[in-house]
Amino acid sequence: MTEQVVGQVAVINAEGLVLGRLCSHVAKRLRKGEEIVIVNAEKAIISGNRDQLFEFYRHRRNRASSQTKAKGPFYPRTADMILKRSVRGMVEYKRPAGRAALKRLKVYLGLPKEFKDAKLETLETAKKPHLAKYVKLGEISKELGARHGVA
Repeated sequence: MTEQVVGQVAVINAEGLVLGRLCSHVAKRLRKGEEIVIVNAEKAIISGNRDQLFEFYRHRRNRASSQTKAKGPFYPRTADMILKRSVRGMVEYKRPAGRAALKRLKVYLGLPKEFKDAKLETLETAKKPHLAKYVKLGEISKELGARHGVA
């Protein structure tokens, strides 16, 4: 695992990494006090049957709107916010330490200009090399109705 810190920030490339494994690593490092930036969020993968995954995320997204006065729980559409919400589930976000940890996390679609020159870190333990069934987070995001320019 190579790590490049840009102004005390670790930049992780999510391309080809399994969402759950990536989020558990990031949550652990956030709790230790690291500042982390995740780029290419739409290229993270989720293992499983395509149709079942689409149905699962559609159900999560539409759960709040099925009530007449939607009061939640609300679920994001865009890939960067889905990834951030997944990390949120792995930290105690209702406590001050968890809220502070989430403030140290930034998630981006694509590769922003300020991180073009940074050496991107990849997590070898978050890769699953021979997956037959998987869906990219960007595809799920488009299925939920997100309108972002990065594919």
